[in-house]
Amino acid sequence: MVQIFDVLIILVVALNFVALGVSRIRGVINAVALQGVLLGTFPLFVHSQIGRRVILLIVVTIVLKGRVIPVFLVQAMREANIRHQVKPVVSFVSSLLLGAVGTGLAMMFSHTLPLTKEHSDMLLVPASLSTVWTGFLMLTSRREAIMQVLGFLLLENGILLFGLLLLEAMPFLVEAGVLLDLFTGVFVMGIIIHHINREFDSISTEHLSKLKE
Repeated sequence: MVQIFDVLIILVVALNFVALGVSRIRGVINAVALQGVLLGTFPLFVHSQIGRRVILLIVVTIVLKGRVIPVFLVQAMREANIRHQVKPVVSFVSSLLLGAVGTGLAMMFSHTLPLTKEHSDMLLVPASLSTVWTGFLMLTSRREAIMQVLGFLLLENGILLFGLLLLEAMPFLVEAGVLLDLFTGVFVMGIIIHHINREFDSISTEHLSKLKE
């Protein structure tokens, strides 16, 4: 079980690099969706005792991150007539290099945290910090609003990954609240994408600098 879990964590980190290095929006959506599905299964490996609350969280996470939100984003692409390829502020090669540096620093920083022996032997913490860093890179180095939505999703994936360490201590309402905030954020960004495209015939957030009071 431990070996399978380590392989899944490595896949999560690999999907971060896929999101940074792929130029097609659909490819990034698929990578983030697959990452969300993998994260949904992680409670099965992190905690030995799985109750109904955790099972419900697993099902909701997989359905929401792996199906509902990706379908919503693809629909937003079609409605706004968004082109399939993007031109980042930072080149794809530079993004991959920054992602690699961030992942290495995450590995180093995780060893300084006061974790229990059980959790310190896992790759969970460095993977979560690496995913947060990848989400931040996506938010700051991509012009298109839909890519920034995907960056927000990656950022939330990293936070959720770290929160698995405290799953037994977190009340159900907090867990449900995180997923609700995520869905609400993506829904609002979908509306923003629609209005940016309607006003400027583009989804580049650079156009927002032209807005006046």
